[in-house]
Amino acid sequence: MLIASNFLLWVVVALLTVAVLALARQIGVLHERIAPMGALVTDQGPVAGDMAPHVHATTIDGRSLAIGPGHMGTRSTLLLFVAPSCPICKKIIPLAKNVAASDDLDLIFIGDGDEAEQRAMIDRYKIADYPFANSPQVGLAFHVGKLPHAVLIRPDGVIAAKGLVNSREHLESLVVSRDSGFKSAQAFIRSIQEPIAAE
Repeated sequence: MLIASNFLLWVVVALLTVAVLALARQIGVLHERIAPMGALVTDQGPVAGDMAPHVHATTIDGRSLAIGPGHMGTRSTLLLFVAPSCPICKKIIPLAKNVAASDDLDLIFIGDGDEAEQRAMIDRYKIADYPFANSPQVGLAFHVGKLPHAVLIRPDGVIAAKGLVNSREHLESLVVSRDSGFKSAQAFIRSIQEPIAAE
């Protein structure tokens, strides 16, 4: 009786092992099939390929800030729209600093709200070394509705990519869009899928 029980127990353990291995394989297959999604592109305002609107603002420390063709410098510029009340911004701000450093981008933070709260956010996330404009005009010019929102502008003033961002992959997808010439990660994925569907 004891031998039969042990035998049945080993059979159950073997079946569970096979089931776990099968599930692990299926998870791997699903992971390969699910393409990484880039920043969520919105249909409002200027789009990738358009010239960035000319906007003048003042940074929170009193410096003049100009955005648009002729004002962008020699590197691509990442505009990151944030707010102290935005929970995802807490995660995105350090990631944006890291992506800007690794991809050689100029990083500008844009806010629109109480100056004391913005200053507290600047201190909390140690972004005093970056330009920070507390200006509703910049958000209105780019039609920013939800946060965190990012816009990548090339040195010639053309918008390379834009969209809602909530992960490092979303931020990096903006740089990939700039380098690949596609307006978004979704456009790149469509360009791959369409020839396959036509076959």
